[in-house]
Amino acid sequence: MTTGTVLLVEDEEKLRQLLKRIIAMEGFRILECDTLKAARQLLHTEAIDIVLSDIMLPDGNGIDLVTHMRDKQLPAEIILLTAYGNIADSVRAIKNGAFDYITKGNDNARIIPLLHRALEKVKLQNRVVQLQTKINNNYASFDALLGTSAGIREARKLAMKAAPSNAAVLLLGETGSGKEMFAQAIHNASHRAEKDFLAINCSAIGKDILESEIFGYKAGAFTGAVKNKKGLIEEAHQGTLFLDEVGEMPLDLQAKLLRVLETSEFIKVGDTKVTKVDIRIIAATNRNLVQEIQQGRFREDLFYRLNVFTIELPPLRERKEDIPLFASYYLQQFAGKSNTQVVQMSREFIEHLKLHEWRGNIRELKNIMERAVIICTGNTLTVDDLPLEFTLHKHPVKQKPGTFDLAVMEKIHIQWVVDYVNGNKSKAARLLNISLSTLYRKMDEYKMA
Repeated sequence: MTTGTVLLVEDEEKLRQLLKRIIAMEGFRILECDTLKAARQLLHTEAIDIVLSDIMLPDGNGIDLVTHMRDKQLPAEIILLTAYGNIADSVRAIKNGAFDYITKGNDNARIIPLLHRALEKVKLQNRVVQLQTKINNNYASFDALLGTSAGIREARKLAMKAAPSNAAVLLLGETGSGKEMFAQAIHNASHRAEKDFLAINCSAIGKDILESEIFGYKAGAFTGAVKNKKGLIEEAHQGTLFLDEVGEMPLDLQAKLLRVLETSEFIKVGDTKVTKVDIRIIAATNRNLVQEIQQGRFREDLFYRLNVFTIELPPLRERKEDIPLFASYYLQQFAGKSNTQVVQMSREFIEHLKLHEWRGNIRELKNIMERAVIICTGNTLTVDDLPLEFTLHKHPVKQKPGTFDLAVMEKIHIQWVVDYVNGNKSKAARLLNISLSTLYRKMDEYKMA
Protein backbone atom coordinates (compact mmCIF):
# COMPACT_ATOMS: atom_id res chain seq x y z
CA MET A 1 0.00 0.00 0.00
CA THR A 2 1.49 3.33 -1.11
CA THR A 3 1.69 5.72 1.82
CA GLY A 4 2.82 8.85 0.02
CA THR A 5 4.92 10.27 -2.82
CA VAL A 6 8.59 11.18 -2.34
CA LEU A 7 10.61 13.25 -4.81
CA LEU A 8 14.26 12.18 -4.57
CA VAL A 9 16.66 14.88 -5.85
CA GLU A 10 20.24 13.57 -5.96
CA ASP A 11 22.86 13.83 -8.72
CA GLU A 12 25.01 10.92 -7.44
CA GLU A 13 23.53 7.91 -9.23
CA LYS A 14 24.69 5.24 -6.74
CA LEU A 15 23.44 7.14 -3.70
CA ARG A 16 20.14 7.91 -5.41
CA GLN A 17 19.55 4.23 -6.22
CA LEU A 18 20.44 3.20 -2.66
CA LEU A 19 18.03 5.71 -1.17
CA LYS A 20 15.38 4.68 -3.67
CA ARG A 21 15.60 1.03 -2.54
CA ILE A 22 15.43 1.99 1.15
CA ILE A 23 12.41 4.23 0.67
CA ALA A 24 10.56 1.90 -1.72
CA MET A 25 10.59 -0.86 0.90
CA GLU A 26 8.27 1.32 3.03
CA GLY A 27 5.69 1.54 0.26
CA PHE A 28 6.38 5.12 -0.80
CA ARG A 29 5.87 6.09 -4.43
CA ILE A 30 9.14 7.57 -5.69
CA LEU A 31 9.92 10.17 -8.32
CA GLU A 32 13.55 11.00 -9.00
CA CYS A 33 15.66 13.63 -10.72
CA ASP A 34 19.20 15.00 -10.51
CA THR A 35 18.86 18.76 -10.98
CA LEU A 36 17.18 21.71 -9.29
CA LYS A 37 15.40 22.65 -12.52
CA ALA A 38 13.86 19.19 -12.94
CA ALA A 39 12.76 19.18 -9.28
CA ARG A 40 10.93 22.48 -9.69
CA GLN A 41 9.12 21.17 -12.76
CA LEU A 42 8.01 17.98 -11.00
CA LEU A 43 6.80 19.93 -7.98
CA HIS A 44 4.38 21.82 -10.23
CA THR A 45 3.18 18.81 -12.28
CA GLU A 46 3.03 15.96 -9.74
CA ALA A 47 1.25 15.43 -6.43
CA ILE A 48 4.30 15.25 -4.13
CA ASP A 49 4.20 14.89 -0.35
CA ILE A 50 7.89 14.94 0.58
CA VAL A 51 11.08 16.14 -1.13
CA LEU A 52 14.37 14.48 -0.17
CA SER A 53 17.03 16.66 -1.77
CA ASP A 54 20.80 16.91 -1.80
CA ILE A 55 21.93 20.34 -0.66
CA MET A 56 24.59 20.53 -3.42
CA LEU A 57 23.17 20.10 -6.94
CA PRO A 58 24.77 20.67 -10.37
CA ASP A 59 22.61 23.72 -11.12
CA GLY A 60 22.12 25.21 -7.69
CA ASN A 61 21.68 24.77 -3.98
CA GLY A 62 19.00 22.57 -2.39
CA ILE A 63 18.28 25.47 -0.04
CA ASP A 64 16.98 27.36 -3.10
CA LEU A 65 14.37 24.61 -3.39
CA VAL A 66 13.26 25.35 0.19
CA THR A 67 12.79 29.02 -0.73
CA HIS A 68 10.96 28.14 -3.95
CA MET A 69 8.53 25.82 -2.15
CA ARG A 70 7.87 28.39 0.57
CA ASP A 71 7.31 31.25 -1.88
CA LYS A 72 5.00 29.17 -4.10
CA GLN A 73 3.19 27.79 -1.02
CA LEU A 74 3.64 24.21 -2.22
CA PRO A 75 2.11 21.67 0.19
CA ALA A 76 5.10 19.28 0.33
CA GLU A 77 7.71 19.01 3.10
CA ILE A 78 11.44 18.99 2.27
CA ILE A 79 14.27 17.06 3.96
CA LEU A 80 17.83 18.00 2.98
CA LEU A 81 20.74 15.61 2.42
CA THR A 82 23.93 17.28 3.59
CA ALA A 83 27.63 16.69 4.18
CA TYR A 84 29.25 17.69 7.47
CA GLY A 85 30.49 20.95 6.00
CA ASN A 86 26.97 22.09 5.11
CA ILE A 87 25.21 21.35 8.41
CA ALA A 88 25.11 25.03 9.36
CA ASP A 89 23.39 25.83 6.05
CA SER A 90 20.88 23.04 6.66
CA VAL A 91 20.04 24.38 10.11
CA ARG A 92 19.37 27.80 8.59
CA ALA A 93 17.20 26.13 5.94
CA ILE A 94 15.06 24.57 8.68
CA LYS A 95 14.36 28.07 9.99
CA ASN A 96 13.22 29.01 6.47
CA GLY A 97 10.83 26.09 6.02
CA ALA A 98 12.77 22.82 5.62
CA PHE A 99 11.39 19.92 7.68
CA ASP A 100 14.79 18.48 8.72
CA TYR A 101 18.17 17.36 7.38
CA ILE A 102 20.11 14.09 7.18
CA THR A 103 23.88 13.78 7.16
CA LYS A 104 25.02 11.60 4.26
CA GLY A 105 26.47 8.23 5.21
CA ASN A 106 25.69 8.55 8.92
CA ASP A 107 21.94 9.05 9.29
CA ASN A 108 20.47 6.33 7.05
CA ALA A 109 18.57 4.90 10.01
CA ARG A 110 16.78 8.25 10.42
CA ILE A 111 15.49 8.39 6.85
CA ILE A 112 12.35 6.27 7.21
CA PRO A 113 11.20 7.70 10.58
CA LEU A 114 11.73 11.22 9.21
CA LEU A 115 9.74 10.45 6.07
CA HIS A 116 6.83 9.13 8.14
CA ARG A 117 6.90 12.18 10.42
CA ALA A 118 6.96 14.51 7.42
CA LEU A 119 4.06 12.62 5.84
CA GLU A 120 2.00 12.94 9.01
CA LYS A 121 2.59 16.70 8.95
CA VAL A 122 1.52 16.89 5.31
CA LYS A 123 -1.67 14.94 6.06
CA LEU A 124 -2.42 17.20 9.02
CA GLN A 125 -1.91 20.32 6.89
CA ASN A 126 -4.20 18.91 4.18
CA ARG A 127 -6.87 18.25 6.78
CA VAL A 128 -6.56 21.82 8.07
CA VAL A 129 -7.06 23.10 4.51
CA GLN A 130 -10.18 20.93 4.13
CA LEU A 131 -11.60 22.20 7.41
CA GLN A 132 -10.82 25.79 6.46
CA THR A 133 -12.64 25.28 3.17
CA LYS A 134 -15.67 24.08 5.10
CA ILE A 135 -15.47 27.11 7.37
CA ASN A 136 -15.25 29.43 4.35
CA ASN A 137 -18.38 27.77 2.98
CA ASN A 138 -20.11 28.57 6.31
CA TYR A 139 -20.71 24.86 6.70
CA ALA A 140 -23.69 25.41 4.32
CA SER A 141 -26.34 24.41 6.82
CA PHE A 142 -30.08 24.56 6.18
CA ASP A 143 -30.16 27.69 8.33
CA ALA A 144 -27.82 29.32 5.80
CA LEU A 145 -30.26 28.70 2.93
CA LEU A 146 -31.91 32.10 2.86
CA GLY A 147 -35.52 32.65 1.95
CA THR A 148 -39.05 32.69 3.34
CA SER A 149 -41.01 32.25 0.10
CA ALA A 150 -43.32 29.23 -0.18
CA GLY A 151 -41.21 27.56 -2.88
CA ILE A 152 -37.97 27.73 -0.98
CA ARG A 153 -39.61 26.63 2.27
CA GLU A 154 -40.94 23.52 0.54
CA ALA A 155 -37.55 22.78 -1.03
CA ARG A 156 -35.78 23.17 2.31
CA LYS A 157 -38.34 20.93 4.05
CA LEU A 158 -37.86 18.13 1.51
CA ALA A 159 -34.05 18.47 1.62
CA MET A 160 -34.08 18.10 5.42
CA LYS A 161 -36.06 14.86 5.07
CA ALA A 162 -33.65 13.55 2.42
CA ALA A 163 -30.45 14.42 4.29
CA PRO A 164 -30.29 11.55 6.85
CA SER A 165 -30.75 8.87 4.18
CA ASN A 166 -28.34 7.47 1.58
CA ALA A 167 -30.84 8.04 -1.22
CA ALA A 168 -29.85 9.87 -4.39
CA VAL A 169 -31.13 13.42 -4.69
CA LEU A 170 -31.95 15.27 -7.91
CA LEU A 171 -31.95 19.07 -7.69
CA LEU A 172 -33.80 20.90 -10.46
CA GLY A 173 -33.46 24.60 -11.11
CA GLU A 174 -32.02 27.29 -13.31
CA THR A 175 -28.32 28.14 -13.32
CA GLY A 176 -27.44 30.25 -10.29
CA SER A 177 -30.51 29.22 -8.25
CA GLY A 178 -28.46 27.71 -5.40
CA LYS A 179 -28.32 23.99 -6.26
CA GLU A 180 -24.77 23.46 -5.01
CA MET A 181 -25.56 25.21 -1.71
CA PHE A 182 -28.50 22.84 -1.24
CA ALA A 183 -26.29 19.84 -2.06
CA GLN A 184 -23.68 20.97 0.48
CA ALA A 185 -26.37 21.48 3.14
CA ILE A 186 -27.77 17.99 2.52
CA HIS A 187 -24.28 16.50 2.88
CA ASN A 188 -23.53 18.46 6.05
CA ALA A 189 -26.79 17.29 7.65
CA SER A 190 -26.08 13.62 6.82
CA HIS A 191 -24.03 10.97 8.62
CA ARG A 192 -21.38 11.54 5.91
CA ALA A 193 -20.69 15.11 7.06
CA GLU A 194 -17.20 14.27 8.38
CA LYS A 195 -16.19 12.87 4.99
CA ASP A 196 -15.52 14.69 1.74
CA PHE A 197 -18.06 16.61 -0.34
CA LEU A 198 -16.71 16.77 -3.89
CA ALA A 199 -18.33 18.53 -6.84
CA ILE A 200 -17.89 18.59 -10.60
CA ASN A 201 -19.71 20.43 -13.36
CA CYS A 202 -20.42 17.90 -16.11
CA SER A 203 -20.90 20.64 -18.72
CA ALA A 204 -17.57 22.36 -18.07
CA ILE A 205 -15.18 19.75 -19.50
CA GLY A 206 -14.97 17.38 -22.47
CA LYS A 207 -16.11 13.74 -22.43
CA ASP A 208 -12.68 12.08 -22.15
CA ILE A 209 -11.48 14.36 -19.38
CA LEU A 210 -14.84 14.06 -17.61
CA GLU A 211 -14.57 10.27 -17.58
CA SER A 212 -11.05 10.44 -16.16
CA GLU A 213 -12.03 13.02 -13.54
CA ILE A 214 -15.05 11.05 -12.32
CA PHE A 215 -13.89 7.45 -12.69
CA GLY A 216 -10.08 7.72 -12.70
CA TYR A 217 -7.68 5.60 -14.76
CA LYS A 218 -4.83 3.13 -14.59
CA ALA A 219 -1.29 3.99 -15.60
CA GLY A 220 -0.81 3.23 -19.30
CA ALA A 221 -4.52 3.52 -20.12
CA PHE A 222 -3.71 6.18 -22.73
CA THR A 223 -0.85 8.41 -23.83
CA GLY A 224 0.15 10.60 -20.92
CA ALA A 225 -1.32 8.31 -18.24
CA VAL A 226 2.00 7.80 -16.48
CA LYS A 227 0.52 7.00 -13.08
CA ASN A 228 -2.70 5.72 -11.53
CA LYS A 229 -5.29 8.40 -10.91
CA LYS A 230 -8.19 8.23 -8.47
CA GLY A 231 -11.42 9.61 -9.83
CA LEU A 232 -13.81 11.76 -7.80
CA ILE A 233 -16.02 8.75 -7.11
CA GLU A 234 -13.14 7.01 -5.37
CA GLU A 235 -11.91 10.20 -3.68
CA ALA A 236 -15.41 10.74 -2.26
CA HIS A 237 -15.55 7.25 -0.70
CA GLN A 238 -17.89 7.37 2.32
CA GLY A 239 -18.74 10.96 1.41
CA THR A 240 -20.85 12.72 -1.22
CA LEU A 241 -20.29 13.43 -4.90
CA PHE A 242 -22.24 16.33 -6.41
CA LEU A 243 -22.72 16.08 -10.18
CA ASP A 244 -23.80 19.50 -11.40
CA GLU A 245 -25.46 19.71 -14.85
CA VAL A 246 -25.77 15.90 -14.99
CA GLY A 247 -28.04 16.35 -18.02
CA GLU A 248 -24.90 17.22 -20.02
CA MET A 249 -23.23 13.87 -19.27
CA PRO A 250 -22.62 11.70 -22.38
CA LEU A 251 -24.73 8.52 -22.65
CA ASP A 252 -21.83 6.06 -22.20
CA LEU A 253 -20.78 7.80 -18.97
CA GLN A 254 -24.41 7.75 -17.85
CA ALA A 255 -24.25 3.95 -18.10
CA LYS A 256 -21.16 3.86 -15.85
CA LEU A 257 -22.85 6.18 -13.35
CA LEU A 258 -25.92 3.94 -13.34
CA ARG A 259 -23.73 0.98 -12.40
CA VAL A 260 -22.32 2.92 -9.44
CA LEU A 261 -25.84 3.73 -8.24
CA GLU A 262 -27.02 0.14 -8.64
CA THR A 263 -23.99 -1.86 -7.46
CA SER A 264 -21.65 0.63 -5.72
CA GLU A 265 -18.86 -0.42 -8.05
CA PHE A 266 -17.15 0.74 -11.26
CA ILE A 267 -14.16 0.04 -13.49
CA LYS A 268 -11.48 2.65 -14.04
CA VAL A 269 -10.35 3.57 -17.53
CA GLY A 270 -7.74 1.01 -18.60
CA ASP A 271 -8.45 -1.32 -15.67
CA THR A 272 -9.97 -4.80 -15.61
CA LYS A 273 -10.71 -4.95 -11.91
CA VAL A 274 -13.83 -3.68 -10.19
CA THR A 275 -13.47 -0.89 -7.61
CA LYS A 276 -16.00 -0.83 -4.76
CA VAL A 277 -17.15 2.44 -3.24
CA ASP A 278 -19.54 3.68 -0.56
CA ILE A 279 -20.80 6.97 -1.92
CA ARG A 280 -23.85 9.17 -2.06
CA ILE A 281 -24.75 10.87 -5.33
CA ILE A 282 -26.48 14.25 -5.49
CA ALA A 283 -27.15 15.43 -9.03
CA ALA A 284 -28.44 18.70 -10.43
CA THR A 285 -29.61 19.98 -13.79
CA ASN A 286 -31.33 22.93 -15.40
CA ARG A 287 -32.65 20.72 -18.19
CA ASN A 288 -36.03 19.00 -18.51
CA LEU A 289 -34.85 15.41 -18.17
CA VAL A 290 -38.19 13.96 -19.30
CA GLN A 291 -37.77 15.78 -22.61
CA GLU A 292 -34.11 14.72 -22.74
CA ILE A 293 -35.24 11.08 -22.36
CA GLN A 294 -37.79 11.44 -25.14
CA GLN A 295 -35.11 12.86 -27.43
CA GLY A 296 -32.67 10.05 -26.58
CA ARG A 297 -30.13 12.22 -24.76
CA PHE A 298 -30.67 10.89 -21.24
CA ARG A 299 -31.14 7.33 -19.97
CA GLU A 300 -34.55 6.64 -18.52
CA ASP A 301 -33.18 4.04 -16.07
CA LEU A 302 -30.62 6.53 -14.75
CA PHE A 303 -33.35 9.15 -14.34
CA TYR A 304 -35.35 6.82 -12.10
CA ARG A 305 -32.26 5.98 -10.03
CA LEU A 306 -31.52 9.67 -9.49
CA ASN A 307 -35.16 10.61 -9.00
CA VAL A 308 -35.59 9.16 -5.50
CA PHE A 309 -35.77 12.65 -4.00
CA THR A 310 -36.47 15.41 -6.52
CA ILE A 311 -36.22 18.95 -5.19
CA GLU A 312 -37.17 21.92 -7.35
CA LEU A 313 -35.54 25.26 -6.58
CA PRO A 314 -37.61 28.22 -7.80
CA PRO A 315 -35.87 30.97 -9.79
CA LEU A 316 -35.27 34.26 -7.99
CA ARG A 317 -37.88 36.09 -10.10
CA GLU A 318 -40.52 33.78 -8.57
CA ARG A 319 -39.42 34.50 -5.01
CA LYS A 320 -38.96 38.25 -5.10
CA GLU A 321 -39.88 38.58 -1.42
CA ASP A 322 -36.51 36.90 -0.75
CA ILE A 323 -34.50 39.48 -2.71
CA PRO A 324 -34.06 41.93 0.24
CA LEU A 325 -32.74 39.03 2.37
CA PHE A 326 -30.09 38.10 -0.17
CA ALA A 327 -29.24 41.74 -0.87
CA SER A 328 -28.73 42.42 2.84
CA TYR A 329 -26.60 39.30 3.25
CA TYR A 330 -24.31 40.21 0.33
CA LEU A 331 -24.16 43.85 1.46
CA GLN A 332 -22.71 42.74 4.80
CA GLN A 333 -20.38 40.25 3.13
CA PHE A 334 -18.87 42.62 0.58
CA ALA A 335 -18.82 45.67 2.84
CA GLY A 336 -16.82 43.61 5.33
CA LYS A 337 -14.37 42.43 2.70
CA SER A 338 -13.79 45.85 1.17
CA ASN A 339 -13.73 47.64 4.53
CA THR A 340 -16.18 50.32 3.33
CA GLN A 341 -18.74 52.37 5.26
CA VAL A 342 -21.75 51.07 3.27
CA VAL A 343 -24.31 49.89 5.83
CA GLN A 344 -27.75 50.11 4.23
CA MET A 345 -29.84 50.21 1.05
CA SER A 346 -32.32 52.88 0.05
CA ARG A 347 -35.97 51.92 -0.48
CA GLU A 348 -35.68 52.80 -4.18
CA PHE A 349 -32.60 50.60 -4.51
CA ILE A 350 -34.50 47.59 -3.13
CA GLU A 351 -37.54 48.32 -5.31
CA HIS A 352 -35.36 48.37 -8.42
CA LEU A 353 -33.86 45.02 -7.39
CA LYS A 354 -37.36 43.57 -7.11
CA LEU A 355 -38.34 44.84 -10.56
CA HIS A 356 -35.37 43.16 -12.27
CA GLU A 357 -35.89 39.81 -14.06
CA TRP A 358 -32.79 38.10 -12.57
CA ARG A 359 -32.08 35.69 -15.42
CA GLY A 360 -28.85 34.83 -13.63
CA ASN A 361 -30.69 34.24 -10.34
CA ILE A 362 -28.84 34.46 -7.00
CA ARG A 363 -25.46 34.42 -8.71
CA GLU A 364 -26.39 37.53 -10.71
CA LEU A 365 -27.69 39.28 -7.58
CA LYS A 366 -24.43 38.52 -5.77
CA ASN A 367 -22.41 40.11 -8.60
CA ILE A 368 -24.66 43.19 -8.72
CA MET A 369 -24.32 43.69 -4.96
CA GLU A 370 -20.54 43.38 -5.09
CA ARG A 371 -20.41 45.98 -7.87
CA ALA A 372 -22.75 48.34 -6.01
CA VAL A 373 -20.71 48.17 -2.79
CA ILE A 374 -17.49 48.90 -4.71
CA ILE A 375 -18.78 51.99 -6.54
CA CYS A 376 -20.89 53.43 -3.69
CA THR A 377 -19.44 56.70 -2.37
CA GLY A 378 -21.59 57.05 0.74
CA ASN A 379 -22.98 54.79 3.44
CA THR A 380 -26.20 53.93 1.57
CA LEU A 381 -26.68 52.04 -1.68
CA THR A 382 -28.85 54.06 -4.07
CA VAL A 383 -30.24 53.59 -7.56
CA ASP A 384 -27.17 55.38 -8.92
CA ASP A 385 -25.06 52.40 -7.78
CA LEU A 386 -26.98 50.03 -10.07
CA PRO A 387 -26.12 49.34 -13.74
CA LEU A 388 -27.96 51.51 -16.23
CA GLU A 389 -30.32 48.76 -17.40
CA PHE A 390 -31.78 48.51 -13.88
CA THR A 391 -33.15 52.05 -14.10
CA LEU A 392 -34.84 51.89 -17.51
CA HIS A 393 -38.23 51.26 -15.91
CA LYS A 394 -38.07 54.68 -14.23
CA HIS A 395 -39.44 56.07 -17.52
CA PRO A 396 -42.12 53.56 -18.58
CA VAL A 397 -44.35 54.05 -21.63
CA LYS A 398 -47.53 55.42 -20.03
CA GLN A 399 -49.91 54.83 -22.93
CA LYS A 400 -50.36 52.56 -25.92
CA PRO A 401 -48.80 53.80 -29.16
CA GLY A 402 -51.08 55.54 -31.63
CA THR A 403 -49.57 53.72 -34.59
CA PHE A 404 -48.46 50.23 -35.55
CA ASP A 405 -46.03 51.44 -38.23
CA LEU A 406 -42.65 49.82 -37.49
CA ALA A 407 -40.58 52.75 -38.75
CA VAL A 408 -42.55 55.22 -36.64
CA MET A 409 -42.22 53.00 -33.56
CA GLU A 410 -38.48 52.65 -34.14
CA LYS A 411 -38.12 56.43 -34.33
CA ILE A 412 -40.14 56.87 -31.12
CA HIS A 413 -38.04 54.27 -29.30
CA ILE A 414 -34.74 55.74 -30.46
CA GLN A 415 -35.84 59.20 -29.39
CA TRP A 416 -36.96 57.86 -26.00
CA VAL A 417 -33.60 56.19 -25.35
CA VAL A 418 -31.62 59.26 -26.48
CA ASP A 419 -33.71 61.44 -24.17
CA TYR A 420 -33.26 58.96 -21.32
CA VAL A 421 -29.44 59.23 -21.49
CA ASN A 422 -29.63 63.03 -21.81
CA GLY A 423 -28.42 63.02 -25.40
CA ASN A 424 -25.34 60.81 -24.83
CA LYS A 425 -25.19 59.01 -28.21
CA SER A 426 -22.58 56.45 -27.11
CA LYS A 427 -24.73 55.32 -24.17
CA ALA A 428 -27.83 55.30 -26.34
CA ALA A 429 -26.15 53.09 -28.96
CA ARG A 430 -25.00 50.73 -26.21
CA LEU A 431 -28.51 50.42 -24.76
CA LEU A 432 -30.01 49.92 -28.23
CA ASN A 433 -27.37 47.27 -28.91
CA ILE A 434 -26.29 48.92 -32.17
CA SER A 435 -23.10 50.63 -33.31
CA LEU A 436 -22.70 54.36 -32.91
CA SER A 437 -22.50 54.78 -36.69
CA THR A 438 -25.81 52.91 -37.07
CA LEU A 439 -27.43 55.19 -34.51
CA TYR A 440 -26.27 58.32 -36.37
CA ARG A 441 -27.48 56.86 -39.68
CA LYS A 442 -30.95 56.13 -38.27
CA MET A 443 -31.20 59.53 -36.62
CA ASP A 444 -30.30 61.14 -39.94
CA GLU A 445 -32.81 58.92 -41.75
CA TYR A 446 -35.60 59.91 -39.34
CA LYS A 447 -34.44 63.58 -39.36
CA MET A 448 -33.88 63.53 -35.60
CA ALA A 449 -31.89 66.22 -33.83
